[in-house]
Amino acid sequence: MYCVNFSGINFPLTGCLACLMTHLYLLVCFFFKSQIRSPSLAGLTEDSGRTLTSCDFNLRSLAPDPRVKYALAFSNQEELDRLNQEARQENRPSELFSLYPPPDEDDAVEIRPIPDCPKEHTGERILMRCQAIKFEIDIEPIFATLALYDLKEKKKISENFYCDLNPEQFKNFLKNHTPNVDPSTLARSGIFSVTYPSPDIYLVIKIEKVLQQGEISDCADPYITMRESDSAKVVNSERFSTMDDQFCNVSGFKPATITITTIFKQVRPSSSPFMQTDANLLQSQLGDRLSDEDLLKFLAEIKKTSTPQRRIKTIPGCIKLDMSPVHDTPTGCLSTELIPLIPVAEKNIRPVKEVLEFPSSEVYVPHNIYRNLLFIYPLKLNFVNRLTSARNIAIKIQFMSGEDLSCAMPVIFGKSSGPEFLKEVYTAVTYHNKSPDFYEEVKVALPARLTDRHHLLFTFYHISCQQKQNLGGSCETLIGYSWLPILNRDHLQTGQFCLPIILDRLPFNYSLHAPEVAPPVKWMESHKELFNLEIQAVSSVHSEDNHLKRFFTLCHALEGGVTFPLWVIGEKIPENKLEHELKLSIIALSSSRLEPLVLFLHQVLDKLFTLIMQPILIATQTANLSQIAFESLASIVNSLHNSQELIKDHLGRNSLLVTYLYWVFRVPDPPQDTHGPGGSIPSSESRYSTMGRATAASVGNMLLQSRFRSSSNPDIPSQQISAEDAEVKNILSAKVLMNFMKPHHRFYNPQSHHNTISHSPSHTYIHTLVGMSYDCFFFLLQQFHEELALQMVVSSNVCRENTYKYSWFFFELLVSVCLNLDKHGVPRRSCFSDRFKDDITTIVSVVSEFELAEKLNVSLAFFLYDLLSLMDRGFVFQLVKNYCSQVARSSDPWKTALISMRLEFLRILCSHEHYLNLNLYFSSPASAPASPCPSISSQVGSLHSPDQNILALFELTPEFKQQHYLTGLLLTELSTALDMESEGGKVQRKAINAIYSLLCSHDLDQRCDKPEVRAKVAALYLPLVGTIVDSTNYLDFTGIEPENDLESVPPINQSVAMAIAGNPFNTLGRNVLVSMQGKSVATLAADTSRHLLVCFLWVMKNADRSLIQRWTVNMHPSHLNKLLELLTICVSCFEYRVMSTQALQKSQQVKQQLEEALLRGMGARGEMMKRVGGRTFFSTLGQRENLRWRKDRTQWRQTNDKQDKSKSELDQEALISGNLATETNLIVLDLLETIIQAVPLADCKDSVVGAALKVLLHSLTCNQSSTFLLHTFSTLRSLVIKFGDLLFEEEAEQCADLCQKVLQYCSSPVDENRSQACATLYLIMRYSYSNANNFSRVKMQVTMSLASLVGKSSDFQEEYLRRSLRTILAYAEEDTEMQNTQMPSQVDELLRNLNSILSDTVKMREFQEDPEMLMDLMYRIAKGYQTSPDLRLTWLQNMAEKHTNRKCYTESAMCLVHAAALVAEYLSMLEDHTYLPIGSVTFQNISPNVLEESAVSDDILSPDEDGVCSGRYFTESGLVGLLEQAAELFNNGGLYEAVNEVYKIIIPILEARRDFRKLASTHDKLHRAFENIIQRGHKRMFGTYFRVGFYGAKFGDLDEREFIYKEPGITHLPEISHRLENFYSQCFGDDTLVMIKDSAPVNRNQLNPNKAYIQITYVEPYFDDYEMKDRLTNFEKNFNLRCFMYTTPFTKSGRPRGELNEQYKRKTILTTMHAFPYVKTRINVIQKEEFDLTPIEVAIEDMQKKTRELAVATHREQPDAKMLQMLLQGSVGATVNQGPLEVAQVFLNEIPADPKLFRHHNKLRLCFKEFIMRCGEAVEKNKHLIASDQKEYQHELKKNYNRLRESLRPMLERKIPELYKPIIRPRLENR
Repeated sequence: MYCVNFSGINFPLTGCLACLMTHLYLLVCFFFKSQIRSPSLAGLTEDSGRTLTSCDFNLRSLAPDPRVKYALAFSNQEELDRLNQEARQENRPSELFSLYPPPDEDDAVEIRPIPDCPKEHTGERILMRCQAIKFEIDIEPIFATLALYDLKEKKKISENFYCDLNPEQFKNFLKNHTPNVDPSTLARSGIFSVTYPSPDIYLVIKIEKVLQQGEISDCADPYITMRESDSAKVVNSERFSTMDDQFCNVSGFKPATITITTIFKQVRPSSSPFMQTDANLLQSQLGDRLSDEDLLKFLAEIKKTSTPQRRIKTIPGCIKLDMSPVHDTPTGCLSTELIPLIPVAEKNIRPVKEVLEFPSSEVYVPHNIYRNLLFIYPLKLNFVNRLTSARNIAIKIQFMSGEDLSCAMPVIFGKSSGPEFLKEVYTAVTYHNKSPDFYEEVKVALPARLTDRHHLLFTFYHISCQQKQNLGGSCETLIGYSWLPILNRDHLQTGQFCLPIILDRLPFNYSLHAPEVAPPVKWMESHKELFNLEIQAVSSVHSEDNHLKRFFTLCHALEGGVTFPLWVIGEKIPENKLEHELKLSIIALSSSRLEPLVLFLHQVLDKLFTLIMQPILIATQTANLSQIAFESLASIVNSLHNSQELIKDHLGRNSLLVTYLYWVFRVPDPPQDTHGPGGSIPSSESRYSTMGRATAASVGNMLLQSRFRSSSNPDIPSQQISAEDAEVKNILSAKVLMNFMKPHHRFYNPQSHHNTISHSPSHTYIHTLVGMSYDCFFFLLQQFHEELALQMVVSSNVCRENTYKYSWFFFELLVSVCLNLDKHGVPRRSCFSDRFKDDITTIVSVVSEFELAEKLNVSLAFFLYDLLSLMDRGFVFQLVKNYCSQVARSSDPWKTALISMRLEFLRILCSHEHYLNLNLYFSSPASAPASPCPSISSQVGSLHSPDQNILALFELTPEFKQQHYLTGLLLTELSTALDMESEGGKVQRKAINAIYSLLCSHDLDQRCDKPEVRAKVAALYLPLVGTIVDSTNYLDFTGIEPENDLESVPPINQSVAMAIAGNPFNTLGRNVLVSMQGKSVATLAADTSRHLLVCFLWVMKNADRSLIQRWTVNMHPSHLNKLLELLTICVSCFEYRVMSTQALQKSQQVKQQLEEALLRGMGARGEMMKRVGGRTFFSTLGQRENLRWRKDRTQWRQTNDKQDKSKSELDQEALISGNLATETNLIVLDLLETIIQAVPLADCKDSVVGAALKVLLHSLTCNQSSTFLLHTFSTLRSLVIKFGDLLFEEEAEQCADLCQKVLQYCSSPVDENRSQACATLYLIMRYSYSNANNFSRVKMQVTMSLASLVGKSSDFQEEYLRRSLRTILAYAEEDTEMQNTQMPSQVDELLRNLNSILSDTVKMREFQEDPEMLMDLMYRIAKGYQTSPDLRLTWLQNMAEKHTNRKCYTESAMCLVHAAALVAEYLSMLEDHTYLPIGSVTFQNISPNVLEESAVSDDILSPDEDGVCSGRYFTESGLVGLLEQAAELFNNGGLYEAVNEVYKIIIPILEARRDFRKLASTHDKLHRAFENIIQRGHKRMFGTYFRVGFYGAKFGDLDEREFIYKEPGITHLPEISHRLENFYSQCFGDDTLVMIKDSAPVNRNQLNPNKAYIQITYVEPYFDDYEMKDRLTNFEKNFNLRCFMYTTPFTKSGRPRGELNEQYKRKTILTTMHAFPYVKTRINVIQKEEFDLTPIEVAIEDMQKKTRELAVATHREQPDAKMLQMLLQGSVGATVNQGPLEVAQVFLNEIPADPKLFRHHNKLRLCFKEFIMRCGEAVEKNKHLIASDQKEYQHELKKNYNRLRESLRPMLERKIPELYKPIIRPRLENR
């Protein structure tokens, strides 16, 4: 259990979940990111608005944190180590894997799912409750019948459900005609089952009423025309006065109405509820359309039109039904056979009936309950040709066991409100119809034993409806009879029949003949078939498939009691052909239809097993049926597997066969002392025998012979067995019986209910073993497995292929038989005969052929896995060895498929519950038997001898493989897999998952709870440690990346690997890991690497500590360094990932609890868990609930379920994830302590200490719990005390890392973390002062660390760090040993300096949302460190990181260029190499701004002074690294020309080093940069610039200051305006801030002093004419910019715009302090120039601009026609306002009077001449660009151009004479 401190409150992270959840609302992600302030800091400041600065804040005013006890006081180093170790071991969980997510069950090949117990098939169950049936009038009793119909399949899919909803008033009408009412007939709720839901399934409700004179439509008229008020009149009328006495009997009902509703509007999920259904309209049925065929047509019409036909009358009424899904059987439920089901109702309640389903399609589920039902459907009767008055016809149906009237059997199920079973039932009457259709369904419970006397009797009556004629007699008039025998030659008759009707009395023995055989009696219409009916059977006794009928009949004949010749499906079979016919029927079994074969699968398999094992005596001759039965068995198994309709599990096993073997199979019963067809069965001595073979060498010679010899040949002597003790025999027989009679609790068997039958799910295949001798049964068991094995060996051709293709079935069959063998007191070696072992060896050898092995690998593994529990383990190990050897030889051993096969094979074997006993506990190698080893006992001994090489224990040596056979095989395969390449790392993943699953089972095994046992188990996997250490290069150390965004990153630890001061990109962890020697590209996925590493940590956690220490002492230094690198990877992989609630809700990381999966799978560990003690296991599960990964109780395979998790589940997962991170890091810390304690004994302690410190520092960069941090700081203090001289003298770089990380935790908001960090930091200072005499370095590193810390952390809170500084000061004041030294004063000085730096950075907190101001502040701080190169470098890198986060790559690159120039300045002082840059001067080609780095020289600070320029960057490599990062950032920013300039500095250094690999890479990068310049050309987008002026006292230092802001390309003025307005509105308020919209000069006197003003103007780069000669490219015009210009139009009248002759323009040129791009994105304006242009000068500038645009568009390499036409339209268009013509008319129409304007006039004239020339060129160019449809447009352009040229011609030809006068008058020559 871990405890972490949160705001002064301790919370346990494990323990009682209820207590934990009480405080869980206080937890914020396991303290890895906390936003709660410490209560002790509440009184830090009195005025929250006052800024804390160095001048107004005193550290001593704060109260220090509590000091860590014993931080400075301890007796010796050994005592300190002991205390630290004891503290680390407190409240630690013993089970590491209880915190780790469970293994992926997709890879769990060792889990064999337990099949569900066989049960009755049910589809989607729907409970329908009939609540009411209401018409407008209630005048008579009505009766409802419900059934489901599938319109698509045109089939009725359920039996009828009868419901009586009549009130007591109407029930009295029937009281005299109902002898009794059984409770089961009072049901109003029925459970319907639908296997294939569909929208085409309809619920049809048929309503019957009492027979009444008149047609159906006439009888329905009162229900249509009358209303409720008329009910009394109708009931009291003469028409209904005698109804109750005359027609209310069982034969007096008639169909009345029918209503229809669909129950599946759509296919509903089983969990969705059904709404209440109200059927408001009922359809009146026609008398001649009553059949199901007519009904289905009617349904089709309703589906098409949604409304009934007009000729169908609609009766107003309401039927209320409540429909809901059924998941559990309700109380008081009756099965379809009326058997009460559990749970039974405690009191008399209205029952609920299950309604039998007639599935619309095949259902492949075997019969699992006894069911023997017959359904009779009278269809049609034809009395049309009969002249008598038989018109109201009813049929009485009886099931007779004889011909006497008393032989009518009460097996007909009653309807509602009547007896449960009836002897007779009547059909409803259709009024005045001689050819009626019937729709009745008569349900009959068939007797279990049928005879030839059983038949159906039909009696036909005419029902009279005339009251006067029937006052004194019966209303029934007999018409005739018909019958149908139930059996036809011993087979149940089903299907459709058409029977004749006899008019006389039934003749004697009529039931023995079919009605078609005409006895001498009077037949209606001369023996014509007049009565149509259909019979259907739903029976688990009678099969309707002819192949199965034949097989079962012939097998029954073998049991005796039959007479020959035997009738089999219309064929006579004499006794001498019985064997032949039986063989044919066995062969034909596989030809049976799939559905009946599946239905009777259990019986068929039982019979086949009986035929395989038992002798068959026919006429005293023994029949050879074993081989044929086995071949048929193999064929059936093949058919079941090949069927697409049947389900297979993830191992490819057919689910029906799996269920049979697990729940149903039993060894066939031995033959009883009965007489077969040919005589008595011989004694057991002559019956059971199998081919005898002496050795396995004779197997091959005997195979051919045994193929043709009977396994039951009496000529072969049998094996004799010894007599057993009677008590043992009784116990075994009782066990066998209990194993066979597996109870099923669905049915209830009350003794008082005479109609209730108790059934078990295997009623048809489980029998009582009564009268069987124990010796016979035991001998039968002994022989059956041998017979099966022999048949597998001797099989051939198709049978052999089928047998081995699905060998899992035969393997599990063999195991099931062997499990029942009596092995009490018998050694394993003697349990099985040699010939059986030979057969098993042969089978394994056959399977080992590679083609078979690839398919049967898993099946064979499970078989050998089972044999380990049954047979001699030495023999099984020999099989394993043979198989592995043969598979390895069959092909290339490096082949991926072979590796994968062997891994699956070994994973299954290693999952055995006695795996540890099979691999552990040998006292010495000499005592270990040769591999493969025989069965061993659990001997407790030492794993290794004292003189054994300790390094060999961690290597996979031949001795290890000899002692630990299975483990050696598995680890060998792992090592092989890690060294090979596979697609997607599948083989590596499979190998690692096998080890991971195995260790997980050990960790959760209660037999391994004791530490000493765990140490033994861990010792078994020590070679795994060596393998993992050697495989470090394959690991992915990135861990699992968090799904959340940056907001969830902790306040200090912004990256997994941030630790080193001055590291600009927070990549300590990455740098540490990348620096590993020989590190190659990771080949393992991140999750696979985590699995492998957690296995490594488990071994390290449980292994003997002294053993690990001895190992590290003897390790080679390089190997030890790899181990430490591995620990660094472990820290990264198991870092706690801060998961937000949203991220957690998106994930479904856990599926089901590990123990549940293991137990459910009943694989290796499942059986082990149960046998160890299920009660204890589950009782402890609840206690560990807050530790274990909980799984959603859904399907075991992952789905796409998107359900959100509850808050408690999310908190629980976060808690477990935090516990895992803490425990794994503590294991790493334990191992580090072990290594550190062994350092004095090692030869390379310097490198070991440095590497160990790297691991510790890396762990501090990751998210950690307070528990781990407490122990880590303790270890750091111990390391400082032991090896401080190494740390402070030789590990300067790591000293900087250590100071930064400790100082970082000094700013932690968690009090406990802060206290530990303060104690550690003071101890570092103390040791560096007293022991290392190097306090100056520590001071420098702490100062640099603080600068880096406050510069990087975005939400850093200085008050916590101030509290820590005060605590360190308290340590210095309380340290009595150091009071007489200068240490306290130096610490005080250092802390005051730190406080000052901290105060300088406070202001940065206020401007986190203003990136420009923040950069200004950071630049100011960096500028202040001009004399401290290390700190300046750090701040430049901090600025680079900030720019990178904002994607300002150019500015980030400039920061690194400045940093590189700074490094170059100091390198030039230290080293004199020509290839190195000469200080910052070399960098001026990149940017002239870099020259400011030359301000520091050797006369200010010497670079070789202690502690100065000691960082990693002040080297050649550091310089190259900075420049390479800068080049990469320039490339990201699109400044490819700058990339070239940077590499010009790098290349000489690389050439001097002869680093040709990097030179090649450099030139490749240059090549790509130049390619980008060529490809992108003018498409490159550079920055956009704006002038921003701040005005108002609200801005403080910014008042009246102007800046040039650089924004990304294509940034519009509204964008930057909106951004600044939003930010400063939040600072000052919306009412205070005013945005100045124009660019006119701001008059300060006109501004409101209480407001803040911002003016933003777009500016463009400005170049003088001489600059334009050098700035030719687009890049050059956008790089190194200092001058910018913007224009402001104005007029003399004050308006901004006016006429052409009065439009002036003011140009403003701004000069910045530095050139863009710079280390900042805004630069101060230091100079401002303005000059005005006169109107004619404005016109000249506009015309020059138009002329340039025309020239560029005309002379493009790829002219743009649209652009050219737009320019022409604006130049020569006829309707251009203030166009060129108007400009010329204003300024050129007359010569100006002012001579000062002569030159402007002439310049404008020349501009127009060039303009006209360019227009002409453009028009001609456009002529070649236009399409044929633009000729008219071109003509118009040409005409406009000519008109413009002619209009301008006079003005352009007019010259000013004064401008052309000679300046010097020429001399007249003297003649």
